[in-house]
Amino acid sequence: MRLQLLAAATGLTLALAGCATSGGLHPDGSLIDARSLKSERSLSNLKVSPAAWPSNDWWTGLGDPQLSALIAEALKDNPNLAVADARARQAQAEAGTADAARGPTVNAGANAIGQRLPLTAAPPDLGGGHYTWFKDARASFSWGLDLWGGKRAAWEAALGQQRAAEVESQAARIELSTNVARAYVQLGYAFTQLDVAKAERDRANAARQLTQQRVSAGLDNQLQLKQSDTEVANADQELAAANRAIDAARSSLSVLLGKGPDRGLDITRPQSLEPAALAVPADLPVELMGHRADLVAARWRVEAAGKQIKVAKTEFLPNVSISALAGFAAAGGTNPFQMPARFYTVGPSLSLPIFDGGRLRSNLAGKDAQYDVAVAQYNQTLVSAVNEVADDYDAVQSAQEQVAAQQRAVDAATQAWQLSEQRYKAGVGSYLEALIVRQQLLQAQQHMAALKSQQVDLSVQLIQALGGGFRPQAGAADVAVQSSSEHSL
Repeated sequence: MRLQLLAAATGLTLALAGCATSGGLHPDGSLIDARSLKSERSLSNLKVSPAAWPSNDWWTGLGDPQLSALIAEALKDNPNLAVADARARQAQAEAGTADAARGPTVNAGANAIGQRLPLTAAPPDLGGGHYTWFKDARASFSWGLDLWGGKRAAWEAALGQQRAAEVESQAARIELSTNVARAYVQLGYAFTQLDVAKAERDRANAARQLTQQRVSAGLDNQLQLKQSDTEVANADQELAAANRAIDAARSSLSVLLGKGPDRGLDITRPQSLEPAALAVPADLPVELMGHRADLVAARWRVEAAGKQIKVAKTEFLPNVSISALAGFAAAGGTNPFQMPARFYTVGPSLSLPIFDGGRLRSNLAGKDAQYDVAVAQYNQTLVSAVNEVADDYDAVQSAQEQVAAQQRAVDAATQAWQLSEQRYKAGVGSYLEALIVRQQLLQAQQHMAALKSQQVDLSVQLIQALGGGFRPQAGAADVAVQSSSEHSL
């Protein structure tokens, strides 16, 4: 007897020693501390204001009611938003499933089978030779105790994924609103191109007529006439290109609105838009984490991946569950509702993984890798976000300087045109000379229109880089601004 006990104890010791273990496995990724991303010198000339983030309806500041109506329509009907919302609901359902797994399960069922067995298969007292019933009714209870917090961690991971999906749904709305605004800016620029192209065509035709007259009078030759023909052809090409740009911008807006191409034909010419006046807080990298939806979502995914590691680690530990089964049963008889026999079972069960061929370790290694991926994606998003703001702001500043310089060029070209007209009316200069000066003015105006369009477009890009009016719910911002030193698994 002692030898049997010794053998059993030795076997149990060896079994426990050979249990699957998570030793040596851990993630390698670490979150970048936003404070380490220095941006003071790059943003030294930036207007600083702690409350200067874009508003939820930032597009109203551009001053065009039609644009506001278009963005509202896009936010209502764009199919991409339906996809983002469906993903958020899917994540919510998965979080509900993980939460339900933490509680007990109760089931009930019943069976009633009528049959006639031959006497060769069963004696008369067991139903042989006549029609009889076999029936049972039962209820079961099972509950896996969450001793190590694995189920709670699984629920928290699913909840983190749900919150990330919800934030990403908001990010999709921000991206959509900025894309509508940028397409609308392009539509306005295309109309300005059309104005300049029409003016240039009129000028080229007038110059061509004068050249034809001079050739007929023997003052010019065919070379000058062919050059005039080239200018007319180029003007016609620019006019066709401007009309195509209008059609393309309207088509882009139709897609963003979730409508057919005819919807774009109803969009009238945009008003002249002014670039938005923007500023940011002094501590941009840290503050940006709570105002960029993609950063908040990326941080939630890091949190969820960390919880999944905890889930994987608890699978190495003993699991205790409680189950019970009770009911009534009967074999034989002619009454399908009579079940005199009762039965029940109840008791706890213990399970411990000992050998699984490395499945648990591979699973944990995979969760570690998923965490590292989530951390790397968050770090990349953070670095890109800070640099994007700095680059967009620098581009806005440069566009402002270019517009100011180009305005001087337009003013000079305007004065030159006015002087050339005065010379022509005074009989000092020719009208052909005035038309050549007019061409320089049109080129300057076209360049100015392009710069102003670019300036508004860049201000919209800066709005998006600053979060586009995103306001995280309570708790989301707290998660987003935690530093890597505060995170632990």
